[in-house]
Amino acid sequence: MYEAQTIDVAVIGGGHAGCEAALASARLGMQTVLFAISLDSIAMMPCNPSIGGSSKGHLVREIDALGGEMGKNIDRTYIQTKMLNTGKGPAVYSLRAQADKTRYHEHMKHVLEQTPNLAIKQAEIAEILMENNTVTGVVTASGAIYRCRAVVLCMGTYMKSRCLTGETITESGPNNLMPATKLSDCLKQMGIRLFRFKTGTPARMNRNSLDFEKMTPQYGDENIVPFSFTNTPEEIQREQVPCYLTYTNEKTHQVIRDNLHRSPLFGGLIEGTGPRYCPSIEDKVVRFADKERHQLFVEPEGENTEEMYIQGMSSSLPEDVQIAMYRTIPGLEHCEITRFAYAIEYDCIDATQLKLSLEFQNYHGLFSAGQFNGSSGYEEAAAQGLIGGINAARYLQGKEPLILRRSDGYIGVLIDDLISKGSTEPYRMMTSRAEFRLLLRQDNADWRLTPIGYEIGLISEERYQALREKQRLTEEEIARVKAQTIAPTEATQALLEQYGSTLLKSGTKLSDLVKRPELDYDKLAPLDTDRPALPAPVREQVNIQIKYEGYISQQMKQVEQFQKLENRLLPEDVDYENIQGLRLEARQKLNAIRPRSVGHASRITGVSPADISVLLIYMEQQKRKG
Repeated sequence: MYEAQTIDVAVIGGGHAGCEAALASARLGMQTVLFAISLDSIAMMPCNPSIGGSSKGHLVREIDALGGEMGKNIDRTYIQTKMLNTGKGPAVYSLRAQADKTRYHEHMKHVLEQTPNLAIKQAEIAEILMENNTVTGVVTASGAIYRCRAVVLCMGTYMKSRCLTGETITESGPNNLMPATKLSDCLKQMGIRLFRFKTGTPARMNRNSLDFEKMTPQYGDENIVPFSFTNTPEEIQREQVPCYLTYTNEKTHQVIRDNLHRSPLFGGLIEGTGPRYCPSIEDKVVRFADKERHQLFVEPEGENTEEMYIQGMSSSLPEDVQIAMYRTIPGLEHCEITRFAYAIEYDCIDATQLKLSLEFQNYHGLFSAGQFNGSSGYEEAAAQGLIGGINAARYLQGKEPLILRRSDGYIGVLIDDLISKGSTEPYRMMTSRAEFRLLLRQDNADWRLTPIGYEIGLISEERYQALREKQRLTEEEIARVKAQTIAPTEATQALLEQYGSTLLKSGTKLSDLVKRPELDYDKLAPLDTDRPALPAPVREQVNIQIKYEGYISQQMKQVEQFQKLENRLLPEDVDYENIQGLRLEARQKLNAIRPRSVGHASRITGVSPADISVLLIYMEQQKRKG
């Protein structure tokens, strides 16, 4: 072994979590090194070539609002963009963009290379060095020692990973890259609990072998919405490429059923637990036997490649079965597979061993983020990486960690769920997991989180002042609209009739008209002669805040109640075994997870409302003693 370098923070892994962690740490002034097994794997998309989607779009906009990079990078490299769920309320609107996978990787790698205080190195980390349960360095597989004071684990799906296609098992990471084989043993020796999880990916095909006449084209939106609040639609507008929709059928399902015995998923070769919300096609056919078909999206992997991704059809069946299966699908009858589908198994941690800051409870300076924490998805990984990198820097600066509450954002929900409840399968973010989702919309992520990003040092003064101006314009316009009265003139009645809205019998506040389901702020512009010229993001906020004012007010009251329990902080050194009245399971769970607050404790699986009452009584008794 030899001493290579002394640094502040070592980030292990160059996926979406590692990139955000390293950038955050370096931007906060820490000398940071990102270690990746291959520099070609930085920000790689081994599965779907897209960013965002239902609830995941919220995460990307929150990452951007805090000062992260993912939103900016996809805005630079998208090839199609679309707002999902627009037929529902704005709380579940979710932006999704197809990425040029190669350009996404190249741009992110270049950002890392150009960032002050940050170096990227191709190396496998084999060991974490500790003294008195405190991080002192890392050791590479080749024996180089990097002395550091904090480590962020972002190994994704590489830890002792193996890929399975039928009976063929390859000791490999995603895309046939090298797995990380040594660090798992080190972590086990430290007493860190590991799980085996599994995920998978569909086949890729040569575009020239597909018949798009038999599929339904899927086009992007004409009106572009950027992921990053720093971009305008005009700045990122470009020609978009189409995706295509097709379906499985009974022939497809029969091929799968006839070969289930050759699937490692059903043959017992796969040990890890797979994601419930992103099952393989063989799993879908078995679990949803009554469904006659499953939809598939055929998506380009980039502008300078002919490879197409078959979204919705991941598999671990043997190659010959895959060929037969895919060729039963309309448009894929003559498909030439360039990369076969596979399942991948890997080690990850039980996230209940972490604090809400993503630091391990029993080790100072050791943080963990991303799929290694038991989550799934690029966006969930990047969100955790950002928080892990921020808190590694704040730990070294002697500052309190950044902990986002469930009422602050989807990032808070994600981390709280992982730490409080753990995960027996790869965790996927969903809008239904957020109890305050009307307040946690993707459109207001900057309102909620950019002041926090500014306070911790990741948001510039210029960007913060731009947000303040947006807020000022929005508040002034809402006040003006609430004061404006619309008379029942001929023009008014004609416009209301045009949208099927009830005609006026007397003067009505403009804000009351905005609240009507069939109307909105922009539709009423012809009646509003005093209206100032405002940017689209301001008009959007005016419309949403007026239209949903009653619901937003109700949810704000719920948040106030929620925060009362969140503000009741529990002593860090409390021994729950000594609190009389707590049930045995509650004592065990509370001692294991070490909740930060009474609110946090209330969400731990196995802790009942009665146990929370006991905790509140205990805290009151301690307060009187103090």
